[in-house]
Amino acid sequence: MNKSSKFLTVALSSILAFTMVLPTANADKLSDLEKQQQEAQQKQSELNAGIQQKSSEISQNQTTLEKIIAKISELDNQIVETQDKIDVAQAEIDQTKVEIDKLRKSIEELERKIAEREELLKERARAIQLSGGSVDYIDVLLGANSFVDFIDRFSAVNILIEADRKIMREQAADKKLLAEQKAEVETKLAEQEATKAELVDLKNSLAAKKNEQAQLEEDLKAEQARLAKEKSTLEMEHNETADISASLEKQIASEQARLAEIARKAEAARLAKEAAARKAAAAAAAKEAAASKATASTSKAPVQAVASSPAPATGGSTFTLPASGRFTSGFGGRDIGVGAESHLGMDIANVPGTRISAAASGMVSYAGNMGGYGNVVILTHSINGRTHATVYAHMSSINVSVGQSVSQGQQVGGMGNTGRSTGTHLHFEIHVGPWNGSRSNAVNPSPYVR
Repeated sequence: MNKSSKFLTVALSSILAFTMVLPTANADKLSDLEKQQQEAQQKQSELNAGIQQKSSEISQNQTTLEKIIAKISELDNQIVETQDKIDVAQAEIDQTKVEIDKLRKSIEELERKIAEREELLKERARAIQLSGGSVDYIDVLLGANSFVDFIDRFSAVNILIEADRKIMREQAADKKLLAEQKAEVETKLAEQEATKAELVDLKNSLAAKKNEQAQLEEDLKAEQARLAKEKSTLEMEHNETADISASLEKQIASEQARLAEIARKAEAARLAKEAAARKAAAAAAAKEAAASKATASTSKAPVQAVASSPAPATGGSTFTLPASGRFTSGFGGRDIGVGAESHLGMDIANVPGTRISAAASGMVSYAGNMGGYGNVVILTHSINGRTHATVYAHMSSINVSVGQSVSQGQQVGGMGNTGRSTGTHLHFEIHVGPWNGSRSNAVNPSPYVR
């Protein structure tokens, strides 16, 4: 190896050593911020789930409460109907009592008539007893002095006999009527009292049910108030977490911008070193050529000068395709079975473990799991003085760490199916500017890669 080659090797080694010494602590800070953002987003997701759960419970309670209120209203209607029936029954009882009063007067009159007849019958019995025996109507007839007297006696006897019979019939009829009226009054009153008692029991039962429903209503209202308070608390926590997440996102953007500036300065220094190395190599080559020419002049032997080729620059202004495989999904809107969504990159499918390379030289600003992205690596690049970021998601393995400097084409991981993925593939994103979490600066990678 000649002197110029040795010099060039040393120069390039110095450049590579310089590019490898980057501020790991700064990248670690960015990774910590991104992890905090993930935790905040996870907390937001959990709080959202809690708010939705409370809303569902409140809705269910409200449905139950409405049913209870409807039941209470129904019970109120039944109570009103029952009270109306009670009022009707009471009116019937009052009317029956009026009728009973009338019947009692009728009964009193019957009892008076029966008593008078009994007294009359007793008088007749005493008269017969005083006359020395029973009255023989045949003797009365046979004692007639003439036919006219006989007819008179016969008519008188018939009248007496008919009078006795009438008295007995009336007595029997009045006694029967008396018994019937007493039984009717007692039965009717007993039935109405029983009906009223049943209605009163029904009203009491309905009132008890209403009280139970009212207590349940109060309990549910208290539960509604408790759930509403818990939901309000969760919403406040969610808003606070959202504020924290937004704050973290700003910190991440700021930190990435700072790291991108560091990367830009490192890239500028690298390019300056490369230029200095090429200049030194050119000078060394010229010097060696001059020395060779002088030697050739002395020895008179022709010597062919060998020019040394400049070392290729690492990195570049364009991105390379990070993996080989089948293009399965592009940038923009799509639906993979979970509804319409905006796809912020390109998908390349291949077998598990397929090599994934850095699309451009840069610095690892994130390496780890990121929810739906699965295992992901984020690189920050400074290309032509402008910051870019690339994202490599759903990887089965990660071959780099936060703070590490990587060159274009260097392996950063293996293709996988982690996170929200429907098959082994690489999800690749390019962001013009630093990766900021909201992905508002993601662009279609196709025009950028070669």
